Amino acid sequence: MKDSLLKVALAQIAPVWLDKASTIKKIEGTIIEAAFKKAELVVFGETLLPGYPFWISLTDGAQFNNTMQKEIHAHYAQNAVVIEKGDLDSICNLAKKNSIAVYLGIIERPQDRGGHSLYASLVYIDQTGEIKSVHRKLQPTYEERLSWSQGDGNGLLVHSLKCFTVGGLNCWENWMPLPRAALYGQGENLHVSVWPGSDYNTKDITRFIARESRSYVISVSGLMKKEDFPETTPHLDEILKKAPDILANGGSCIAGPDGEWILEPVLHKEGLLIETLDFNKVLQERQNFDPVGHYSRPDVTQLQINRERQSTVRFAKE
Repeated sequence: MKDSLLKVALAQIAPVWLDKASTIKKIEGTIIEAAFKKAELVVFGETLLPGYPFWISLTDGAQFNNTMQKEIHAHYAQNAVVIEKGDLDSICNLAKKNSIAVYLGIIERPQDRGGHSLYASLVYIDQTGEIKSVHRKLQPTYEERLSWSQGDGNGLLVHSLKCFTVGGLNCWENWMPLPRAALYGQGENLHVSVWPGSDYNTKDITRFIARESRSYVISVSGLMKKEDFPETTPHLDEILKKAPDILANGGSCIAGPDGEWILEPVLHKEGLLIETLDFNKVLQERQNFDPVGHYSRPDVTQLQINRERQSTVRFAKE
């Protein structure tokens, strides 16, 4: 059956770091290339637009009331994505024009939270060019908490794509059992996990989630080298003092519903990685294990999810 096959593209690329406009152009070119290669879904890494906050761990980012940290953060915020102002419109238009679905990791500066704080968000754009979900990372990890805010459950959604049901999580929240279960329970059978870039992360968890869920798992990572920091970066000299030559080495990969590799982690290679997935493999592996179906006990254990978008203010209806 034709609808049971899905051609996917993993976009393992580096951002034009903290340059929103230039990174969008690079993303657009990658989408066009993926569509030319007949991909039906293209996935980009965590916070690729406009980049991961590498400076925090390199410049003693926990210093309180530090001028340098404030100035770099302000530059980050200026280059963050404001969806309400149309920052993703050109990407949505390309998705529609090429009938390709997109998962894109962004730094979001949402107006419904006041328009100043930053969130690591995973955006799903369908093949008609509509934004169907914006999942704000539930729990930033370690030093990320100095830059990013906590998200909410509003984006814990799945989406139909041909025979598949696709959902996604950001980086270490893939290690959180309950968000994974939230997606499994909605019928997810193609799980997207996005990362800033490291096989240290992807080499174990990709196969683990696939084995646990009996789903396909796509892990997509970014790349970042020391020379990828633009000269326009505030306090660049201080950032480079302790920066290693390689900050993100990739590690994008795919595991099948049996937990075995379809594409082993790819390192230090920029570009598109393309594979075709067969939905029937999902049904075959669910024969002996289905974590939310025949191998579950909802009469004993259940998960409750709050998908309400959080906000500091609520206005009564007039």
